[in-house]
Amino acid sequence: MSRERNMTEERKNLEAEGKDMDAVKVSELYHLEETIAAELFAGVTFPWEVLPQIHDFIISLGQRLSKDIFEERGEHIWIAKSAKIAPSACLNGPLIIDEDAQVRHCAFVRGSAIVGKGAVVGNSTELKNVVLFNKVQVPHYNYVGDSILGYKAHMGAGSITSNVKSDKTLVTVKGEGILLETGLKKMGAMLGDYVEVGCNSVLNPGTVIGRNSNIYPCSMVRGVIPAHSIYKKSTEIAQKQ
Repeated sequence: MSRERNMTEERKNLEAEGKDMDAVKVSELYHLEETIAAELFAGVTFPWEVLPQIHDFIISLGQRLSKDIFEERGEHIWIAKSAKIAPSACLNGPLIIDEDAQVRHCAFVRGSAIVGKGAVVGNSTELKNVVLFNKVQVPHYNYVGDSILGYKAHMGAGSITSNVKSDKTLVTVKGEGILLETGLKKMGAMLGDYVEVGCNSVLNPGTVIGRNSNIYPCSMVRGVIPAHSIYKKSTEIAQKQ
């Protein structure tokens, strides 16, 4: 039997068993009441399924937003009147910035981004095709692309999501008992609610981090990190007490 056929059989067996699949489901990662984009996730099992839909969803939602709360400041760019936007920030649509959010000096939003209530997009941070839930902080020199960050998730200075594999093949989500083909060439990281990522860490394509987990600074992370964990290195992941 060829190596390729062996790998195919392995994928089928793992997917059929469905071990620990709950760990990477929307229902286990996110509180949907903490995002203006809740309807984007309706009927979706895994969060990365919404990535190709973000662009069109923003355009649809933006046209329905209250003019008492939001104003349109460019083509498909809706910004809450209470949000604070630095004059040096570069904003491209489609884009929604929710109430009381901050977009700071030299932030670069390339488009297809939803920035939640009270979120912080900081100095020289770049966003592209993302959903940031309420109170997310990406405050210093972060790159966040093709990713979803849950309520109060925080990325330390210099930490980034890598969203394309070096060999340019489609991204697979892998973990203990989990092997899921996403069908996506570009997928960064899915961060659950309250995740803390240490400074200068790299989250490799297809990374999923469960709720309330912490990533040590300068980590290189790939695969599925369980909820309520402390990631020190790939061979040392401790459960919180």
